[in-house]
Amino acid sequence: MRLTLPLAIAAATALAPTAALATNGYFSHGYGTISKGMAGAGSALSQDSIAAATNPAGMAFIGNRVDGGVEVFSPRRKYTVEGNPAPGDMFPLQPGTYKSSRDGFVIPHFGFNTELSDTTAFGVSVFANGGMNTDYPGGNGGPFYGGRTGVNLEQVFIAPTWSWEFTDNQAFGLSPVIAYQRFEAKGLQGFSAFSSAPDAVSNNGTDDAWGYGYQIGWQGEITDTLRGGVSWRNILKMNEFDKYRGLFAEQGDFDIPQMFNAGIAWSGIENHWIVFDVQHIRYSEINSVGNPLLPNLQTAQLGNYDGAGFGWDDMTIYKLGWQWQQTPEHAWRAGVSYGENPISDEDVLFNILAPGVQEWHFTGGFTHQFTDTLALSGMVFYSPAKEVSGDNPLAQDQTITLEMYQVGASASLGWTF
Repeated sequence: MRLTLPLAIAAATALAPTAALATNGYFSHGYGTISKGMAGAGSALSQDSIAAATNPAGMAFIGNRVDGGVEVFSPRRKYTVEGNPAPGDMFPLQPGTYKSSRDGFVIPHFGFNTELSDTTAFGVSVFANGGMNTDYPGGNGGPFYGGRTGVNLEQVFIAPTWSWEFTDNQAFGLSPVIAYQRFEAKGLQGFSAFSSAPDAVSNNGTDDAWGYGYQIGWQGEITDTLRGGVSWRNILKMNEFDKYRGLFAEQGDFDIPQMFNAGIAWSGIENHWIVFDVQHIRYSEINSVGNPLLPNLQTAQLGNYDGAGFGWDDMTIYKLGWQWQQTPEHAWRAGVSYGENPISDEDVLFNILAPGVQEWHFTGGFTHQFTDTLALSGMVFYSPAKEVSGDNPLAQDQTITLEMYQVGASASLGWTF
């Protein structure tokens, strides 16, 4: 079975218009239905051909297979402003509670893997990030007095992966990562006066960018009942969003931050796996994401190197999962993850556009083997409501509260050959 690079790129482009996922910041809580059923854990235990998104070394242990599926995802976002505008305010907001209207998405994923020899394999995983998406109504002028307001960021990744089992139950994996992202902003004209390129802040339609990087990993057996895995993905260098060079720092730069994964998987109880992962995402290294609103808005123009950003901190997520092989044909899964949200109470103003405040994810899932070669996997999740409140830094007596909760489900088919 062969999958050409042009076909993979076409698959990625097809994913892009709908990409939005259960989020740690704007990274997905996991990749692939099986891993997502265990709260995204899987650095040490790979079970499908989406595994390269978490740890490319895991592709050495999954054999010849194809996986494809969809996720239905619903993020519910709103913000509340308390306190009336006062004379002398630089940028007051209209009091009230406002909800984002876009709250339903369908996201496909795809992967395949084939053994090249007894010790090597090649595969391709196609997966997405999202969640940085809002669409607020234009009543009362909209959030920032520019009418209907929101942003949409979509990211899709193609990871061709070579894996090598260099000794029994010890493998190394390498994925050159091709990334595609697209972005649109509307209703932000009120910030043009703060920008180095006032005509490139808002309402310029969709801009897109390609980029690249790589991910490496190890996965292997530590003892008869314990497996381990680690992986690292470098900063993915992306082309600039030229249409929004007056909004994002470094003239439209929006690189994708580096990511670390480490995990263990224990099978000391018959027919059970207990898995635990730690993931670290370095949002602060990307100026357009990590730069704070203040004092940067006072010392540099939007779009400059030190221009204001969303003020996101780095994020460390802890993921605990469980899998029970009830029968040879049926497995059950559950998981929970936690990571402190990356948005501080000092940066709530800009993050009305991107309220990535989620911290907890609770998941469940299953796999049912219909035949020796065909299996169906399913997953459901719930991320409870989280609030972040802080003062409007550009007004005297206003408080802004961001809130979001998320629900979703996914299903995928796996075919071994």
